[in-house]
Amino acid sequence: MMQKLLLIEDDPDIRMALIDDFEQEGYEVDVAKTGTEGLSKGESLNYDIILLDLMLPGIGGIDICKELRKRGVGTPIIIVTAKSQEIDKVVGLEVGADDYVTKPFSLHELQARVKAVLRRSKYVSIQLGQSVLTYGPFVMDTGKNTLLKESELIHLTNIEFALFRYFLENPQQVLPRDQILDEVWGKEIYVTPRTVDTHVANLRKKIGDDPTESHWIIGIRSIGYKFIGE
Repeated sequence: MMQKLLLIEDDPDIRMALIDDFEQEGYEVDVAKTGTEGLSKGESLNYDIILLDLMLPGIGGIDICKELRKRGVGTPIIIVTAKSQEIDKVVGLEVGADDYVTKPFSLHELQARVKAVLRRSKYVSIQLGQSVLTYGPFVMDTGKNTLLKESELIHLTNIEFALFRYFLENPQQVLPRDQILDEVWGKEIYVTPRTVDTHVANLRKKIGDDPTESHWIIGIRSIGYKFIGE
């Protein structure tokens, strides 16, 4: 089945190059030229992956990503940013992006990133099976990709879902950041251990876990994290 990609990009030259490249690779490419159009299309949930430029007319890429996650859209997002926008890259990961690439980038690199994120998304949503995990007030259905806390639905991105599943499956164990990266993101993803920190912080907010007096996920200095339960 053809993978459907949403490209949110206002630069016509970059847009045409990416359309041609991904269509040749067998993707169905839909395009949004403004932030407003991109947000509207991204919310439709009909895409396998979104390529999101940060500098857009109307609504910026960070706000689009943040708003899509707020609305419960779990479609994998790769943000595209200039090298000078280091802070934006970090913020992008914090608000729910799955990966990022910096301009200028090679089409080969971008294709590799897209394929890696899609493989990871497929693993999370399909290959994990139909089991249900329960721990304290949490009920995770890995077949439906849903998480309930005391019967209340918590909206997670694919990465957050995989991350919390990994914690649930390994309670009371110290999990190094590099190990979490390999098991959750995959060895093919080019992200730093800091990425784990940003996603854990976002996950804590969603499950209502105050890091100053955490009773679920605790940080282990210079090592990683531990899911301890109440």
